[in-house]
Amino acid sequence: MFKNLSNGAKGALCMITGGMLMTTQDGITKWLTTEFHSGEIMFFRGLFTFVPILVIVALRSGGLEQLASRNIKGTAMRAVFGAGTSIFVVTSLAFLPLADALAIIFTYPIILTALSMPMLGESVGWRRWLAVCVGFAGLLLMVKPGAGGIPYYYAFPLLTALLAALRDVATRRLRSDDSAISILFYSMVAGLIVGAASLPTFGAHWPSPAQWGLFAIAGILSALSHLLTIQALLWAPGGTTAPFRYLTLVWAALIGYAVWGDVPDAWKLSGAALVVGAGLFILHRELRRR
Repeated sequence: MFKNLSNGAKGALCMITGGMLMTTQDGITKWLTTEFHSGEIMFFRGLFTFVPILVIVALRSGGLEQLASRNIKGTAMRAVFGAGTSIFVVTSLAFLPLADALAIIFTYPIILTALSMPMLGESVGWRRWLAVCVGFAGLLLMVKPGAGGIPYYYAFPLLTALLAALRDVATRRLRSDDSAISILFYSMVAGLIVGAASLPTFGAHWPSPAQWGLFAIAGILSALSHLLTIQALLWAPGGTTAPFRYLTLVWAALIGYAVWGDVPDAWKLSGAALVVGAGLFILHRELRRR
């Protein structure tokens, strides 16, 4: 059945699933930020991101040749943007509640949609623009920005949003050159190197067995979610997949309630309804294209 779907629909489904896995990983990462700094988390978590990669390489034909890149410059650029995104995501989670941090970070679909036209030459129709704007309106309802000053640490998720949009643009540019597994591999290597480089400066301490387990789960979920997100962008334009990013805010609200007892109010529930509606509208249009 999956083979009968359009590339846009397949990209949307990959983005939805990847968002669920990534938000679960973000919840684990936030839990770990109470005892580990960003570099430690990137390094220890990064060790386990290679587990799914090695399994996929072993099961598919081609062996290690699957990891070869035909666009070294583009792959390196994507890896740099990806590593920068990871740094600021972890830092954002250390300073802000999970749902709040992700609510700000997920302004980046707007940036991605805007960049898809000048940087990728992709056509973004008015219906997709409308869906993105509706999703953004839902985001504002969930966040309810006030008139007071903005603390400095809100710069971290905003920088994350910009780097994430540039990362996805770089991913889309690689669609004719590299496979999803190859793009993922070099991005994970970059993240591991950045994390390791921070240890001599900021220090490190050995995780407990339970913490190793959390790092393992987070690393595997991170790799799988990134793989699905990369594949989504290889299949479908950024303007098509962007609205589905907002569904991550719904997963974040559910995790926040289950783990920290955060109960969403009427504003957040109304915003979530707009977010889900915008994503389902795009998915419906993609399914009708078949």
